[in-house]
Amino acid sequence: MKILVTGGAGFIGSNIVDAYIQSGHEVIVVDNLSTGLKENVNKKAKFYKADICDELAIKKIFEKEKPEIVNHHAAQRDIGFSVVNPLEDARINILGSLNIIKNSVDAGVKKIIYANSGGALYGNVNPKDLPVKEIQRIMPVNQYGLNKSLIEPYLKMYSREYGLDFTSLRYANIYGERQGNGGEGGVISIFIKKMLAGETPVIYGDGLQTRDFVYVSDTVSANLLALKKLQNHIYNIGTARDISILQIYNLIAKELNFTKKPIFKESKPREVRSIRLDYSKIKKETGWQPRFSLQQGIRNTIGYFKKLG
Repeated sequence: MKILVTGGAGFIGSNIVDAYIQSGHEVIVVDNLSTGLKENVNKKAKFYKADICDELAIKKIFEKEKPEIVNHHAAQRDIGFSVVNPLEDARINILGSLNIIKNSVDAGVKKIIYANSGGALYGNVNPKDLPVKEIQRIMPVNQYGLNKSLIEPYLKMYSREYGLDFTSLRYANIYGERQGNGGEGGVISIFIKKMLAGETPVIYGDGLQTRDFVYVSDTVSANLLALKKLQNHIYNIGTARDISILQIYNLIAKELNFTKKPIFKESKPREVRSIRLDYSKIKKETGWQPRFSLQQGIRNTIGYFKKLG
């Protein structure tokens, strides 16, 4: 199949591109390189440097390439940025996504795979409702989560009115190889890079806030399944387990024999306190489940950054 991947030079997107190409698919990458890196792009993929908000550029790419599948990973992912700059976040995450969806319909795309946010989407869920299921009420506490959530109703409408098949994958916190190479970071990659450099990482807040961490290879396998098996549905991609940021710090420090204590600073605004995602729906329908333990994933990620020097 011919697959167009937006954000294909980024952390998650580039790993997905590699897997699609390895599976024998033809891949087109669209990325403006605001956070992604050109060197992340598989040499067998066709690359366009373009912004998803650029209507003319995106239209020309779709008309020329005529992809069968679109995997939409391009986004503004910084929660803090979305709080301070809600209009710009909305421009990218809403209008940019609509530009991709509209051009998908116009070009006769069969299916769009949408990378959504499971953590920011649900908000501060009552502890008794954790791990959260897809039927949980959406109550985002920041503009990023709200803007990402608004695309699912559009996908449902475009599916109903135009026959565009879709799969929305609600991600927990993804980590692994290539995270933090460009402008896109995450707490695990940040801690690893700081400790390898002999610097003391910062924890914002008390460190007791918890997250559900999924290794990137497990995320990639869900995107492979989404090519055929997942249709017009919404799925959590998580582990149903959470761990505190302080525990993550201690796990990485132990692996690296790092003895310094973290620096604590004031917590960031509008962040979820605790989240973990129930993945039983996708497991029941496809057999997908996370294969990598947190410890193995962290070790693999450490090995990657050590190789980078």
